[in-house]
Amino acid sequence: MAMAIRIHEHGGPDKMQWEEVAVGEPGPGEVKLAQNVCGLNYIDVYHRTGLYPMELPGAIGLEAAATVTAVGEGVTEFAEGDRVAYAAPPVGAYATERIMPWHRLVKLPESIPDEMAGAMMLQGMTVEYLIRRTYPVKAGDTVLFHAAAGGVGLIACQWLKQIGATVIGTVGSPEKAELAKAHGCDHTILYNSEDVAKRVHDLTDGKGVPVVYDAVGKDTLDGSLDSLAPRGMLVSFGNASGPIENFNLGILAQKGSLYISRPTLMTYTAERADLVESATALFEAVGKGLKIEINQRYPLKDAAQAHRDLEARKTTGSTILLP
Repeated sequence: MAMAIRIHEHGGPDKMQWEEVAVGEPGPGEVKLAQNVCGLNYIDVYHRTGLYPMELPGAIGLEAAATVTAVGEGVTEFAEGDRVAYAAPPVGAYATERIMPWHRLVKLPESIPDEMAGAMMLQGMTVEYLIRRTYPVKAGDTVLFHAAAGGVGLIACQWLKQIGATVIGTVGSPEKAELAKAHGCDHTILYNSEDVAKRVHDLTDGKGVPVVYDAVGKDTLDGSLDSLAPRGMLVSFGNASGPIENFNLGILAQKGSLYISRPTLMTYTAERADLVESATALFEAVGKGLKIEINQRYPLKDAAQAHRDLEARKTTGSTILLP
């Protein structure tokens, strides 16, 4: 019998239960997977708490590296034994086995081990769409990236340096500052003790930056907007500190005809061609030296503790759950 982390009601980590589940066999267009490594991401917290509603009861999780154990009718892209990965709905990655639609999977190159794949698909493809498609960063650009020592942040710092950008990153401690710098962040700002926007303007000779990437949310909104150059773009792609509510669009005019975007990975990879292109770009960046820092490993059955540590900002880099 397969096992999964499931929730029966929204709430804290204590709502996560380690339960037996019946998986069955894949139907038309589906693939059955033996999960090798599951990824931990902040969106899992949003599903658990109900910020992003999901059908209950159900398993959570959106990312894993796995091995194909059976294919359903009409599936020609994959075969039993293939190594694959995904970072896509339907939720339910926190499981030892599961069924997935074939078109949400990508094959893993031999050069990408399971642990790396399970740690990087969601965060890595997030970085891809942020810096290559939402606001295409060019060589010579200076960008501000919040939470630069987190999983997405460490990937972004490295990828931005491959492009030739200058990276300013916010961090929560001197230790996290050193970690971000070791991964290509040019300048770090301790958001707890420094005025972020003032430091950004000091570092850019008063110009501000053309783009700010912000997954923190309401706590960093004002500082992010004030860090932008005229006609700059705030890319708000998460809300770890809480959602932004009742936003006055007139502020964008007052602060320099600014733009704001609230994108999601699921929109940017909704079409299979876009998904494959995004994953391929990530694999190529890894081939050029981008490193995936797996700094925390938990047994899948202990996912509740992983969530506690993630929400307490005790984690750095990527975290994986091992079935």
